Amino acid sequence: MTQGLRHTLTLVIGIALGAGAAVAWLNATPPAPAAKVASVAAPSRAAAPAPAAPSGLTAQDQQRLTEILQRVRREYVDEVPRERLLDDAARGMVSSLDAYSAYLDQREYEEIRRGAAGNYPGIGIEVAAEGKAIKVLRPLSDSPAERAGLRSGDEIVRIDDAPVGRDVEEAIEQMRGPAGSRVRLTVRRAGSGELVDVSLERTRVEVHSVSGQMLAANRAYVRIVAFSDTTLADLEAVLKSLRQTHQIAGLVLDLRNNPGGVLEAAVAVADAMLDGGNIVSAEGRTPDARFRMDAKPGQLLSGVDVVVLVNGASASAAEILAGALKDNHRARLVGRRTYGKGLVQSVIPLSDGRALKITTSRYATPSGAMINERGIQPDVVLKGPETAPGDPLRDIEVKAALREFPRVATPRRHTASTTKAPRA
Repeated sequence: MTQGLRHTLTLVIGIALGAGAAVAWLNATPPAPAAKVASVAAPSRAAAPAPAAPSGLTAQDQQRLTEILQRVRREYVDEVPRERLLDDAARGMVSSLDAYSAYLDQREYEEIRRGAAGNYPGIGIEVAAEGKAIKVLRPLSDSPAERAGLRSGDEIVRIDDAPVGRDVEEAIEQMRGPAGSRVRLTVRRAGSGELVDVSLERTRVEVHSVSGQMLAANRAYVRIVAFSDTTLADLEAVLKSLRQTHQIAGLVLDLRNNPGGVLEAAVAVADAMLDGGNIVSAEGRTPDARFRMDAKPGQLLSGVDVVVLVNGASASAAEILAGALKDNHRARLVGRRTYGKGLVQSVIPLSDGRALKITTSRYATPSGAMINERGIQPDVVLKGPETAPGDPLRDIEVKAALREFPRVATPRRHTASTTKAPRA
């Protein structure tokens, strides 16, 4: 695969899939239009068009913004800090563009970078709000939380002797801190209700986005929960571990409830599973936003049949991977129509640790399909209520995927195109 290097972090961000996700991805619901209010009276004397200022704003533009800022600061019922007004104005301007664009403050930008990097300083637990409580979804493998004995279902009552409310992000910030520092949690045990105090030393937690196990003698199951910079390495490690004890002839690749993540990570996985052919192409206004990414010869799963599980919460980068494998006849898709997010966001750093996350491209699958708000139709559509991934050995949708292996076409070799591409 060949591609131009991008100076911004490129994300293909999907819908939020619960507070326990690695990154708080943006809600996919388009923002509601702002309510109309009475406007301030305009000056009676018509002004001639003003020359453009160095900032790109005309003198009239600057006058309008300054007047709004002054009026609000002087006449609003409560005093509002100027910095907050400026931040909120930036948020409103960018978020009105589409459902995925956003102005990021320092904390939000750091969240994006942590999620993309696949590691962060903390204690290694996934948490979610449940009613009026914040509960542990699961401790991450080989993390301080796992070593301290935290369990799924434990309720976090206090953090460093401070009561915990219902704000998940606030609780996560309290639990995070520099590697080597300590944090004390009081948890209410699931089932017994016993209060237990635990002291944990924060460390750099590695977030592994890929897990896997054998389903039968030669059938493997691999799940990718999101795409980060470490996803390809995680996939290679999981497959290497499984191959130490088993011959793999078939693979169920589970992309259900995968909200997306880093575009390049999804492309790298597709490249590892294809011998050639197009993976994704995109169109936008700037040169960086127009690209085509192709697979180069050689693949990680040569001779292995692949079935991919998808559902309505498989979005963005997950759809890029699913579309590339389907359109290149490398895998059979089973499940439900995918979410349908065919837009690419770039995260562009600003001053003072802030950033813009704005939509810069529309992408197409190798067949040329523009999937935004349409999704990808699986080869085999499953009936009944949609379910989240569960125990692979008992998951009825995994069993449905296994039944497709006799019908999976033998992987074909393709000729590469000459065109160049919340945890705590």
